[in-house]
Amino acid sequence: MNKCTFLINQSDGIVKARSNYKLVPDYQINNHPEIDLLIIVGGDHTNELNKKQVTDRILEQSIKAKIVASVCTGVFLLAKAGVIYDHEVTTHWEDINDLQMKYPKLTVKRDVRWVEQGNIITSGGISAGIDMSLHLVSRMSSPEHAIATAKQMEFSWSSL
Repeated sequence: MNKCTFLINQSDGIVKARSNYKLVPDYQINNHPEIDLLIIVGGDHTNELNKKQVTDRILEQSIKAKIVASVCTGVFLLAKAGVIYDHEVTTHWEDINDLQMKYPKLTVKRDVRWVEQGNIITSGGISAGIDMSLHLVSRMSSPEHAIATAKQMEFSWSSL
């Protein structure tokens, strides 16, 4: 099977994001291809944090994945699932204090775009997530591929 990007949801229904933006999941939580790179997206995860099936599945897949990443508040799901517990991480600047308070064993970094510890990478908000994603392209493919991707997007990116 070719490696590809896909969206997983708990059910096969449409996912409604902010501003009623709709996404159609490719697979359900218990029916998807093998995952090399698990990315937990940001957003309001209030409901998902209380779904044991979701956090259990995140933990299970993070053990199998080569790299686990989160954008913005996705780090809360990684912490709730037990994927991270005493790691260095980051999140959106508005959520740093809340993350540190809820998970005091984490070392929550401020004023950084992303934090990488082993195979776990966490990023701040939206554009920091783009920076982290380009870092992932660099790491999984090549720095030249990441630079070419950033250029195609007309995105100013530095691997620093």
